[in-house]
Amino acid sequence: MAERLITEPDLDDLAAGAAVLGTGGGGDPHIGRLLARAAIRAGGPVPLVPLGEVPDDAVAVVVAMMGAPTVMLEKVPAVEQAALAVQAVAAYLGRRPTHLICAEAGGVNALVPVVAAAGLGLPVVDADGMGRAFPELQMVMPTLYGLGATPMSIADEKGNRGIFDTVDNKWAERLARSATIDMGCAAMIGLYPMTGTQAREALVPGTLSLCAELGRVAREARAAHRDPVAAVTSLLGGVELFGGKVVDVVRRTEGGFARGEAVLEGFDGRHGELLLRFQNEHLVAVRDGEVVATVPDLICVLDAETGAAVTTESLRYGQRVRVLAAPCDPRWHTAEGLELVGPRYFGYEHDTVRVPTGPAGHPHAGHVESGARA
Repeated sequence: MAERLITEPDLDDLAAGAAVLGTGGGGDPHIGRLLARAAIRAGGPVPLVPLGEVPDDAVAVVVAMMGAPTVMLEKVPAVEQAALAVQAVAAYLGRRPTHLICAEAGGVNALVPVVAAAGLGLPVVDADGMGRAFPELQMVMPTLYGLGATPMSIADEKGNRGIFDTVDNKWAERLARSATIDMGCAAMIGLYPMTGTQAREALVPGTLSLCAELGRVAREARAAHRDPVAAVTSLLGGVELFGGKVVDVVRRTEGGFARGEAVLEGFDGRHGELLLRFQNEHLVAVRDGEVVATVPDLICVLDAETGAAVTTESLRYGQRVRVLAAPCDPRWHTAEGLELVGPRYFGYEHDTVRVPTGPAGHPHAGHVESGARA
């Protein structure tokens, strides 16, 4: 597969699709689009490298935004901030990065590596650490493969920088979250430095290509007066859980996260009620008292007409939405994966409810790399 370039015209589809995979988190796609557009205009298009073509001896670094998505609506990061985080961890490593990686899908975090790459003249790997978005930085495939989050850098919009070198990835999350709160609940981080060999084993391949495809199929469905939600659901091999109006949202910023619940009432009051519980991302869906979907599978809230993703920070009373569930990378359903990102980790006293795998096109369905530890 030849190298392709991420250009300014690609950003609308890329951000829109990333917001779908973000399952309510990962940041507002409008902010991600604005940052990437400014960076590409200044630094030029960014090479996108297939995961299988990353050299064995590459120095690949994950770069992401950390914090509460609700804060990012009012505190937009500086374009230079992402590059600063990469430069800080590179200085500590004493090695120049060769590739940048997405921590997760999401309207901002799928595009933060593009922002940093345009400023630093580096390529981005067509992969990510989750295949979706999760709220804590240890919740990535590299943790399952024994890779360390640290050395890890953190940088704020004022130019403050710090380095963490922790005993495990949970401690990296704990200490970095505290620093992020002091930095105003939003900061850039550079972490999980890895070789190309490690990246090919521990990452979810094709994530940015999938984001672009999700954005494209929704856009083309709208233009052809077809159902964009059905098009997205089909591509993900998922199922539609519910359609209705948002009648209540309880949301708070707590511990550096956006936490809360949303209640949806069926269209015209005829189709029951759906309760969504979230911590940055949607974690559990309860329909008429029955748990119908949980992490680690994807729970996505889309605008009922346009198919655009609705993030947890933008949920509002009166919105008409449709909720779909889709299968995650199956490695998340191993014993170790569920211990890290299953519903019990988040304090819910029930087991995971797995989405039936549909016949359609989710490229991560059935993908299991050798070496995953059950």
